[in-house]
Amino acid sequence: MSMGESFPLHKARLLLVDDQEDNLALLERILQRAGFTELCRTTDPRQVLDLCQSFRPDLILLDLHLPHLDGFALLKGLKELIAPGEYLPVLVLTADATPEARYKALSLGAKDFLTKPLDPLEVSLRVNNLLETRFLYRAVLEENQHLEERVRERTRELQETQVEILERLARAAEYRDDETGEHVRRVAANAARLAEALGLPQEQVEMIHSAAPLHDLGKIGIPDAILRKPGRLTPEEFAIIKTHTSIGAELLSGGHSELSRVAERIARSHHERWDGSGYPDGLCGEAIPLEARIVAVVDVFDALTSERPYKRAWSPEEALAEIQAQAGRQFDPRVVQAFLHTLEAPGRKPSPDEGSTG
Repeated sequence: MSMGESFPLHKARLLLVDDQEDNLALLERILQRAGFTELCRTTDPRQVLDLCQSFRPDLILLDLHLPHLDGFALLKGLKELIAPGEYLPVLVLTADATPEARYKALSLGAKDFLTKPLDPLEVSLRVNNLLETRFLYRAVLEENQHLEERVRERTRELQETQVEILERLARAAEYRDDETGEHVRRVAANAARLAEALGLPQEQVEMIHSAAPLHDLGKIGIPDAILRKPGRLTPEEFAIIKTHTSIGAELLSGGHSELSRVAERIARSHHERWDGSGYPDGLCGEAIPLEARIVAVVDVFDALTSERPYKRAWSPEEALAEIQAQAGRQFDPRVVQAFLHTLEAPGRKPSPDEGSTG
């Protein structure tokens, strides 16, 4: 039901509780004349909590003085039964007009209070008011849920758009060094698989999968003459190549999303080395962000097994031997061990055709 619809009060379910059949019969006639047809009645207060589960009333009309279980005890039970955020009104009907009874009933959750003998018009008006409040309350909750879902949907759309833009940026950078653009896809998939092998939470695995393709974004700022040079680089040229880490981090800096922050850390630190001899910051050990340590392993494995203008493709066996040899030097030993585990998993045999199967 939306906020603009009229409230179907006549369809409301009313639960009547009184130990006197005459009182129930009178109350039932009053309510039927007021247009209510969904009525459930009981003289046994011990049935009330079960009836609340099965009949699911919109309003309870409750006598206070009952055998076996008085109205005050029932109000306590109802308070525990009603879910947080739900509004289930209780209208107390009693011959006890003392202030103490009124205050106690209201403090235990009753929403209104009528004394006997009942006035039919007043009963009808109080019932209508309480039901209108209930249905308005439900309408507000439903509208809020609808708005929350729209916000979640819009957030998902924005996140998907952001990921798509970043992926396109990554591919644009990679095409300058790898015309197929497959390197970034393989690094992303293998980094996610390696993150899973390390036991990282699924949310973090997905974040690494989305951010890893941006590890070489800074190549956008490297001249083609150096980036695609077929021969060995001079020390000066290599110094320029190394700036792609800080260029990429700068391009990704200042982002407000966790994805952009993870991508920034990976872009800046994926050439740091476990022993501290890497660049650009000379970080060592666990001072290197874990995401960057993960990408470092899969990036090198994929680069080694891929052909470039300046080198032949290594076999997966040769590349794997080099990765193992660099554990504790270039790479985090724990990450290397997890990487080996991903290659040993069923169906994950490295092959030249696959390039990088990590």
